[in-house]
Amino acid sequence: MSTNKTLDTLVPDIYDKLAVLNTKDKLEISDEELDFTAANMREAIDHWCTPQNHDTFTLRMSNIGQPTRRLWMDSRDKHSEDHSPATQLKFLYGHLLEQVVLMLCRVAGHEVTDTQKEVEIDGIKGHMDSKIDGEVVDVKTASSFAFLKFVRGTLAENDPYGYMGQLAGYEAAENTSAGGFLVLNKESGQLCLNRPDDLDKPDIRARIAEVKAAIELDTPPEICYDPVPHGAKGNMKLASGCTWCPHKHKCFDDLRTFRYSKGPVYFTKVVVEPNVEEML
Repeated sequence: MSTNKTLDTLVPDIYDKLAVLNTKDKLEISDEELDFTAANMREAIDHWCTPQNHDTFTLRMSNIGQPTRRLWMDSRDKHSEDHSPATQLKFLYGHLLEQVVLMLCRVAGHEVTDTQKEVEIDGIKGHMDSKIDGEVVDVKTASSFAFLKFVRGTLAENDPYGYMGQLAGYEAAENTSAGGFLVLNKESGQLCLNRPDDLDKPDIRARIAEVKAAIELDTPPEICYDPVPHGAKGNMKLASGCTWCPHKHKCFDDLRTFRYSKGPVYFTKVVVEPNVEEML
């Protein structure tokens, strides 16, 4: 394993390794690496097959960066929305693709350590994906639309899943600061390494204190995201950060849902009836 490689060349190094597949040469992956990756995939499948206990709310590194109102409601409503079979399959291949990406990092000669290491900051625990070349790297899979946030470096502007808080927590626990997100575009196969500036990351200790205080309050924090226009005729819909939230019908009790080709759209105000089927 090379010890002098850095994150600066991670994606190009992976691409260089894959380029051999366009020649008559074979991409060499050792039996040891294949066995190691297969064992990790088996563990990922076993974890996916095992129902998770959602009866008890716990602040974790994976959710500490989510909107405060969402966490307040999570702490009081233990029953989240059921996931469709299609969504469950998305979870599965997301887990498996993450293992493929880490395998490619190792094959490209980069040092991958501390996979699924448990860390803790101010009582908040989490399991980090990995450290690569000594820096915390969170591996993500994303749609083409979500992938652009990492490519353009705009994740901090629209981060409903709290990825920035998650990264900040892991880095604080490891006393590092130059890591980021290694993201695979599930549709195109492109890779992107996004290393956020320190100013884009939250002060994780302050964030933890803020959330702990907020969830003890009797009244919920303000709405996470204001509705946004849908078209130019006065209709308003949920912002993307609210679309997948299980509490959206509690925050907006008069939602109307319409079936569009790319999925349901949740309207908070209808001035002109959409020319698609309403989901009742």
